[in-house]
Amino acid sequence: MRTKLVLPILSAALLSLAACDFEDMGGMHYTRDFHYNYPLASNGKLSVETFNGVIEVSGWDQDAVDISGTKQGRTQQAADELEVTVDHSANAVSVRVLRPSDRHQNLGARFIIKVPRHAVLDRLVSSNGAIRTTDGVGPARFRTSNGAIQVSGLAGSLEAQTSNGRVSANLLKADGPIRVETSNGSVEITLPDQFDEEVRAHTSNGSVTLRVPGALNARIAARTSNGKISSDLDMRTNGEISRNRLEGVIGAGGPLIDLTTSNGGIRITK
Repeated sequence: MRTKLVLPILSAALLSLAACDFEDMGGMHYTRDFHYNYPLASNGKLSVETFNGVIEVSGWDQDAVDISGTKQGRTQQAADELEVTVDHSANAVSVRVLRPSDRHQNLGARFIIKVPRHAVLDRLVSSNGAIRTTDGVGPARFRTSNGAIQVSGLAGSLEAQTSNGRVSANLLKADGPIRVETSNGSVEITLPDQFDEEVRAHTSNGSVTLRVPGALNARIAARTSNGKISSDLDMRTNGEISRNRLEGVIGAGGPLIDLTTSNGGIRITK
């Protein structure tokens, strides 16, 4: 009789520990892993939509998409029954976690995905979870409600939005606008060489740091309510200039770089 009691308790404890990878999901939870692998063209598209879970995407040297993930629920049955759908073709893969009508079960799913290095990261959406990408091509649209967004080595345009979290974007190449927004968190953007696109970065509570290449032609508009603005660049100023407002021209001028925060400093550096 003792053996029958100990094993379920031990099993539940191990499942609870496995659930620690989920963000903002407290209490006892049960998990179920899943895995899919499909051919995908080197320039194919990826879309992922989940909730209460992290999305991690990185590039690799295979013409395939590899999807590993973990579902979580308050009971093992809830975790098992949480539905993950995958629509796939040679040129596009779309993954979606279907949210049940009962939203009080502490359900969620996280993903670790590998794609061809030049795949288009079309749309990544979560809630209560970070989004992290390495490599990939835009136009890319990332959105989460409570979690950081970290982008490394992206080539192409980017839209990144979160409510509560830091946003960091280190761009390899840009052929479209960069738009980044968060409510509570810092913003860091590193622009690639030969950059000639519009940038808009906004946060309510956090600093903004922009790192630019050695040669840049752009117009700068930077504003903060409670903080200061600093720049390491040679700039011809125009318009209003003060401790917390700056308008100027870098090089020959060009697309607008618009940086705003309410509570935090703004730094423009090489």
